[in-house]
Amino acid sequence: MKLFKKTLLILLAVCLLFIAFLVFNTLTLKSKQLSFDAIEQIDVDPLSKTNFSNAIKIKTISPENAADFDSLAFDNFNVFLQETYPFVDSLLEEKTFNSYSHLYKWEGSDKSLKPALFIAHLDVVPVAEENLPNWKHAPFGGEIVNDTIWGRGTIDDKIGVVGLMESVELLLKSNYTPKRTIYLGFGHDEEIGGANGATFIAQYLKEQGVSLEFVMDEGGTISQGLVPGIDKDVALIGTAEKGFVTVELSVALEGGHSSQPDKETNIDVLANAIVKLKNNPFPAKIPEVVGKMLEYLGSEFPFTTRMVAANQKLLGFLFIAVSESSPQGNANVRTTTAPTIFNSGVKENVLPPVANASVNFRILPGESSTSVLERVKETVNDERIKIEIGGNFGTEPSKISGTETMGFEAIQKTILEVFPGTIVSPYLVIGGTDSRHYGDITEDIYRFGSVKLHKQNIKSFHGINEALPVSEFENAIRFYHQLIRNVSE
Repeated sequence: MKLFKKTLLILLAVCLLFIAFLVFNTLTLKSKQLSFDAIEQIDVDPLSKTNFSNAIKIKTISPENAADFDSLAFDNFNVFLQETYPFVDSLLEEKTFNSYSHLYKWEGSDKSLKPALFIAHLDVVPVAEENLPNWKHAPFGGEIVNDTIWGRGTIDDKIGVVGLMESVELLLKSNYTPKRTIYLGFGHDEEIGGANGATFIAQYLKEQGVSLEFVMDEGGTISQGLVPGIDKDVALIGTAEKGFVTVELSVALEGGHSSQPDKETNIDVLANAIVKLKNNPFPAKIPEVVGKMLEYLGSEFPFTTRMVAANQKLLGFLFIAVSESSPQGNANVRTTTAPTIFNSGVKENVLPPVANASVNFRILPGESSTSVLERVKETVNDERIKIEIGGNFGTEPSKISGTETMGFEAIQKTILEVFPGTIVSPYLVIGGTDSRHYGDITEDIYRFGSVKLHKQNIKSFHGINEALPVSEFENAIRFYHQLIRNVSE
């Protein structure tokens, strides 16, 4: 009995020490938030919102079918850039790629400083005809109603193109000369992979021997009410993005008449393979970039969540468990599996001679398209099924950019100067951006735009009723204006 009590006391003491260790780490967790004074807001030309409206009206759509590409719309956007921004057009060196993608070079006064590149894309996704009645205002009308600009591209991503051009035009008008050379790169086909836009811009810079201090693209936003446990606005700067690969599965067993089906048909075999993949997801983990996000947000969380953030190695499983309960959270902790296409059958009374399926995977940093393919083959484990990488394009996960760099710190400083009271954090971009093409000419790529996303608009920029308050558009100009000054002085 005494031995039992002694053992119990030892276990209790160990538990108390463990709890004390967790609490100590939580209470001593240092904030990574910096403090900068808000700057006086610059005046934005009232004509700027009209320029933005005019940009929205130009239907620079990237269609999946190349035959549907409307070259006239992109020609019109070329003219829009030239006529709307005469200082940029006349004072900056400009190069065009495949007729519609643009690279502007603003020569700096200090050649010892590595250049910075700001990129955005001028193409937008199509608007489905059946969805048109659900739009409150025409998707390509560029209407300004009650201080809100409506239309496709207001969030993704003509705000980047116009915001940068407006800010640079404003700086040029004031005779500003940066110390650091500044590049502006605008791709015209980001929504379909950037093969004819950003790819060519990046290759040109590489051939010129350009090594960039950093690249900044879209991808991160100012999150409002989307980070559980934090009421303040959270500026999420993407320091990495997931990879993208589509795996094609096909099976071709003998067909026949539906009145005499075999035990398994092509559809049966392929459907069972898809079920296996869905029932055996990639293992969940906290990747480095998400762990860094927890470090930056940890001190802002309520106590229990802060404890998890402060003790990731011991309590990370709790974060994973909570993350897995939502699509967004789940995408942060694992390579995701998404069957997107299933084709089979030609007639209702004919056993299909072949069945095909496409499964899309968004790959965590640390994994690769090769490891995805190997895992798919192991999971399906059926020699009757042909498994190979397919799809129109694919990309590996990006490198993870630093947070103690000139680029990240300049972006963080600018956010706090223009949007005081905002929390800043690195994060993992689960979609894809044009920045993926610039990894060979820089160590650091950051993905951030000053648009504020919340539950009401988060699905609009590839969906219905994409719109942006005029005040946010004007703040985007102020943000780029100040950021360019911060990185080039």
